[in-house]
Amino acid sequence: MSEIAVPQSSPDQSSNDQFNQPPSNKESALVSVKRATWRRQFWRLPAWFAAGIVLMPILVIVLSWSSDQSEIWAHLIQTQLGTLLSNTLKLCLGVGAVSIFLGVSLAWLVSVCEFPGRRWLDWGLMLPLAIPTYVVAFVALGLFDFSGPVQTALRDWLGSDFRLPSIRSAGGVSLVLSAVLYPYVYMLSRSAFMSQGRGLVDAARMLGRTPLQAFWHVALPMARPAIAAGAALALMETLADFGAVAVFNYDTFTTAIYKSWFGFFNLPAAAQLASVLLLFVALALFAEQKARGGGRLFEVPAQERERFKLKGARAYLATAYCALIFVLAFVVPVGQLLAWVVETRLGELDQRYLDLITHTFMLGLMAALLTVGLAILVAFGQRQLGKIAAQGFSMRAANLGYALPGTVLAVGIMLSFAKLDAWLIAPLRALLDLPPQQILVGSVFALVLSYCVRFFTVGLGPIQSSFERLKPSFQEAAQSLGANKWQVLWRVYLPMLSPGILSALLLVLVDVMKEMPATLLLRPFGWDTLAVRVYEMTSEGEWERAALPALTLVLLSLGPVVLMIRRSRR
Repeated sequence: MSEIAVPQSSPDQSSNDQFNQPPSNKESALVSVKRATWRRQFWRLPAWFAAGIVLMPILVIVLSWSSDQSEIWAHLIQTQLGTLLSNTLKLCLGVGAVSIFLGVSLAWLVSVCEFPGRRWLDWGLMLPLAIPTYVVAFVALGLFDFSGPVQTALRDWLGSDFRLPSIRSAGGVSLVLSAVLYPYVYMLSRSAFMSQGRGLVDAARMLGRTPLQAFWHVALPMARPAIAAGAALALMETLADFGAVAVFNYDTFTTAIYKSWFGFFNLPAAAQLASVLLLFVALALFAEQKARGGGRLFEVPAQERERFKLKGARAYLATAYCALIFVLAFVVPVGQLLAWVVETRLGELDQRYLDLITHTFMLGLMAALLTVGLAILVAFGQRQLGKIAAQGFSMRAANLGYALPGTVLAVGIMLSFAKLDAWLIAPLRALLDLPPQQILVGSVFALVLSYCVRFFTVGLGPIQSSFERLKPSFQEAAQSLGANKWQVLWRVYLPMLSPGILSALLLVLVDVMKEMPATLLLRPFGWDTLAVRVYEMTSEGEWERAALPALTLVLLSLGPVVLMIRRSRR
């Protein structure tokens, strides 16, 4: 039997053969895990970017305490700090109590009871959301102040000694803000009561409870999460409000921030005041979470949603109560604005007014496109990562922007961009031998960025809701045909998301057009808007001249509010 010769390989050749061998299954699995990890980190980037632009002004405001402002704080403590704390607390308590009372009572009547006019009052009670708070504020002053037509007419009828309680008070400001903010509580409470149906209330009645006891012990506790969420929105809007309290000359932290910035010309002191206001916002969010208590809402079958049919005096009282709130909160302000516009014969309708509309719409459109574009990337990234990532730190941080008052955002972004100008832009200009000049501070970009931070949650909500309606099988089918994830987003998801994207664009656009404090503090020279014009005229007591830009804002806001009403009804 002959031997078979086996060729001998050199050590170098042996090592090359080992190097050229295909990787083992273990190595392939390790590479696949690394690639999957990198892909997951990539899809987290949009959410982290959104969280970063929200946390940047917050971090800068917190770090402002490293600056010594002891003289300013000593002056504030001796003169204004107690008043600011007292006024802010009174305003929050007043608006919270009135908004909860109006929102819950109206929601219960409309969703559970049947009475004349219920159908049109159902959506009409949400229309006050279309009116900015500062518009209702100067209309209320123009009507109910001592020299206004209401008190003047009452003195003519009842004698010259007749006096109504002064509207320029904590109670007056609270009522005005509540007239605009109660729909937050109304919308969420209405949805909660409608989901309950009347079966549980009927069960409580069979056990011997009166209608009031059944409402108090059964329906109200079950609706507590929705009521708490609506009240928290109303309180955050109250803390963020600048226009209404400025019209009333009612000093709160928002007006103190403005005075520190433009009165004392002390931006670090304004930042420290903003951090105190930020603490109030954090307390409001914490109280809202505690008030919810982890409650959940359960859907009730449609056949159980039968309403109590009110008869006789009860039916007409329910109609009168709902109609009175609708008239006072919406019809009277809009009617008075129309009367003032007719009285001035459109005197403000000139080239400057058209420029105000152009600036308002351009800023709103830029902010809406940027905000919604970022929201689409964030929502698509979260869809790739799953529901657990949607509840992570980055998403919670990104959604904090809506809770930040416009004055706080303005101060934080101004300080952030001032530091970026000093650290990045100034050395570059010195290297290129250019004259020193700030580029980011006082720019349109700074103003648009503040809008994006403030209203990112507004744009994200409709898009996330639209994504939730799309089945994962759409993406799987597209990928099976060779499409990558970006092609799936562009060719599959975006056409199907178009209604949600349009809703998000409209909501952000209108919120930006109504935004006053951030625009007032950050606008570049020559970029006045309708909201700024309203502030300028009302600060001088020119109610009639402020009516045309105010009415324009109301008309622009009606469309998105009607859209939101339709979404809430579904």
